[in-house]
Amino acid sequence: MGSHAKGRAVMEVGADGVALITIINPPVNSLSFDVLRSLKATYEQALRRDDVRAIVVTGAKGKFSGGFDISSFKGKQMDTGEIEQRPGYVSMEILSDTVEAAKKPSVAAIDGIALGGGLEVAMACHARISTPTAQLGLPELQLGIIPGFGGTQRLPRLVGLSKALEMMLMSKPVKGEEAYSLGLVDAIVSPDELVNTARQWALDILDCRRPWVASLFKTDKIEPLGEAREILKFVRAQARKRAPNLTHPLVCIDVIEEGIVSGPRAGLLKEAEAFQVLRHSETSKSLIHIFFAQRGTSKVPGVTDIGLVPRRVKKVAILGGGLMGSGIATALILSNYPVILKEVNDKFLQAGIGRVTANLQSRVKKGNMTQEKFEKTISLLKGVLDYESFKDVDMVIEAVIEKVSLKQQIFSDLEKYCPPHCILASNTSTIDLNLIGERTKSQDRIAGAHFFSPAHVMPLLEIVRTKQTSPQVIVDLLDVGKKIKKTPVVVGNCTGFAVNRMFFPYTQAGLLLVERGTDLYQIDRAITKFGMPMGPFRLADLVGFGVAIATGMQFIENFPERTYKSMLIPLLQEDKRAGESTRKGFYVYDDKRRANPDPELKKYIEKSRSISGLAIDPKLVKLPEKDIVEMIFFPVVNEACRVLAEGIAVKAADLDIAAVYGMGFPPYRGGIMFWADSLGSKYIYSRLEEWSNSYGEFFKPCAYLAERASKGAPLSSPVEQAKSRM
Repeated sequence: MGSHAKGRAVMEVGADGVALITIINPPVNSLSFDVLRSLKATYEQALRRDDVRAIVVTGAKGKFSGGFDISSFKGKQMDTGEIEQRPGYVSMEILSDTVEAAKKPSVAAIDGIALGGGLEVAMACHARISTPTAQLGLPELQLGIIPGFGGTQRLPRLVGLSKALEMMLMSKPVKGEEAYSLGLVDAIVSPDELVNTARQWALDILDCRRPWVASLFKTDKIEPLGEAREILKFVRAQARKRAPNLTHPLVCIDVIEEGIVSGPRAGLLKEAEAFQVLRHSETSKSLIHIFFAQRGTSKVPGVTDIGLVPRRVKKVAILGGGLMGSGIATALILSNYPVILKEVNDKFLQAGIGRVTANLQSRVKKGNMTQEKFEKTISLLKGVLDYESFKDVDMVIEAVIEKVSLKQQIFSDLEKYCPPHCILASNTSTIDLNLIGERTKSQDRIAGAHFFSPAHVMPLLEIVRTKQTSPQVIVDLLDVGKKIKKTPVVVGNCTGFAVNRMFFPYTQAGLLLVERGTDLYQIDRAITKFGMPMGPFRLADLVGFGVAIATGMQFIENFPERTYKSMLIPLLQEDKRAGESTRKGFYVYDDKRRANPDPELKKYIEKSRSISGLAIDPKLVKLPEKDIVEMIFFPVVNEACRVLAEGIAVKAADLDIAAVYGMGFPPYRGGIMFWADSLGSKYIYSRLEEWSNSYGEFFKPCAYLAERASKGAPLSSPVEQAKSRM
């Protein structure tokens, strides 16, 4: 039974004449079509009944409402009736004409969350009472839409234009206390007093002891028209700069402006029409796909569906206090895990502890952490130089340099010093886990826990499973990932796992184009314009050429037939140009670490071209941006197809999440496979085939892609033939 089949609103009338209407739709009381119909019918019943004097609206089990049920947007859904067919049905006919215009006062009693449509329902009531920790916000723009139930009109009238714009455009919720100071809620009380206070407030409105406020028609918080237009003009320019590829933030601003210029009713109508258009847009479909794909990563067939309960991880040890180890330690202590940080000597240990301390202090400086919280958090970290304190750890994460023999020795030692239940995880990004655990007897507790740098900031955690890893270990790692606020993706064991393997062709494709005449800086510009945080060459500079060469060797060793071998990076490194760390790589860096093109690069490109025995291809010199994007990303799609075909990933949506959260692929394009499917398997196959004929094996479409293209099938539909490597 789907979530929209069980949602409803129920009414209970007290002896005081107050009807308590409760929204019930677990887990977050989302507003499905059923709930909205039921809410309207229940409300109308309360208005008809003579024994009802006033109304309180609340949500079941300590949650007001998480907003509109967006699963209603997915695919072919149930009959939506008038809600879908008549724009403004919810915002005008239900919330404005039934709730706000009622002859009986209503008060929203808010606990837990009032987000999106939930807050819009609350704003249509004549007053709002909240608990101090409740979260209130309109996060719809994260889904490529705008608030559609009157939020664009009521929020500015309750909190003022500037704050309303910030809350909507940044999808930034506020807690109850701040909501009270802004005027969004009228009182703050404890959860125990919430409903009774709201009941009394509703009766006080009826008896004229409290104001009866229809927020749609409030004017005291809205700036004068000239000033309001200046604010909107400034915010519009900011939105264009921040997200040049997105139109829905600009639509949101236009809709707010319509209400201020032409009146709230005109604003509601424009909001309803814009909402209908945006919810069918490619951006919205992509962002909603990412929303559900992110929630789907924690479902792993044969692992999370066999009744296993995560064991409690009480203490974690980390080996290596370098950039990665210190970042992982930071992420863990921020989520209240006691951590032991082990290093080989005191100098390295103090440096590691210093890095963790600096990570936390930067939060204090930004105002995201109090000094008291800082001291409490750093006290969870203990530095050691031996394995003596490992006897009661539940998990170890190894984050030492990428050297096979060293890792093998470490895992062999860990088996001797750690308890038998302890999870033995490696943060390796490229080395085969079977190789790492070669000298270890208990292979079932070895797994990869691959964090992305900086580990305390980047949201992705690749959980890597070998054929021997026990499902219990994966369930435990998924639980830890969730607790440290990461998005975990479970993948199989192979060179580069999912993210690095998929994106290895990203820089390689760039090198191939540059050696054949495409301007290097033009490539980076086209890729950032497409929506990536940085192009392949700026990224290589950031990572450093030492890492790039080491990773390249792994791929040449494992996939020699399709690795593009360029001498450009080794030539640059020979000249002590190793990327951003040396202030010179593909770019030169000034004192503020700003990247600037370097005219000197030309000589290295010419030398590399001559070593490769290549000539400039006139077609590639003046390559349009669209072709640059395709020639850089289609090899990534091709490799992603191999990852799926080999069973390294459970499903295509996991690769979308890996691309978005691991590499910064634009979420509004839906992830790498979702974006590829928007172009079609036939088109991608034909382009790769064409380039393969001109430029060699690097572009050759894999069998999986060829098979999908021959049937015109989506690349992301489930893989039947692949035997999972997990």
